[in-house]
Amino acid sequence: MLITLALVMVTYALALALHMSGPIAMVVAGLFIGNRGVKYAMSEKTRADVLTFWTLIDEILNSVLFLLIGMEVLVVAERVDLLAYALLAIPVTLFARTLSVTIPMALLARWRTFTRGAVPVLIWGGLRGGIAVALALSLPPSEHKATILGITYGVVLFSIIVQGLTVKPLVKRMVG
Repeated sequence: MLITLALVMVTYALALALHMSGPIAMVVAGLFIGNRGVKYAMSEKTRADVLTFWTLIDEILNSVLFLLIGMEVLVVAERVDLLAYALLAIPVTLFARTLSVTIPMALLARWRTFTRGAVPVLIWGGLRGGIAVALALSLPPSEHKATILGITYGVVLFSIIVQGLTVKPLVKRMVG
C-alpha cells in the first residue's frame, strides 16, 4: 500500500514539475497499477489489501467531490446567465463523446465484435462528471474560473439527472 501511495505522490509531483496535468497523471498511474501491478506484481493478500484500501479512498474522495459539487450549486444559482452556455455545452459534450466512442469502436470492429446497441449505451452512459468537476475546481484562480465551473456543473447535472435516469431504459431497449 505504501508503494502505491508513493507512486501517487511522486507521479503527481513529477507531472506538476513537467507542467503536465496531475489528475491525468493519476489516471495513467491508476491504470498502470490497477491493470499490470495488480495482475503481475502482487500476492493474493497484497492484491486484496490494496484493492480494499483504494476502494475506500475512492469512496471517500467521491463523497468529498460530490460535497464540493453540492457547494457549487451556490455559485451556479447566482449565475443564471450561464444556463444558455451550459445548455449549449451539453450537445457539444455528447457529440465529443460520440466521436470518442464510435471512432475507436469502428477501428476495433475489424478484430472484435461488440454487443448490439453498445455504441448508444456507451455514448449515453458516460455518466461520470466527477473528473470534469475536479479538473474545473483545480483550475488556478482567474476571471473565467466561475464561468467554467458553472458550465461544467450544468453539464454534470444533466448527466447525473437526465442520463442517469434514462440509461437503464436505454440499455433494456438496446440489448433486450
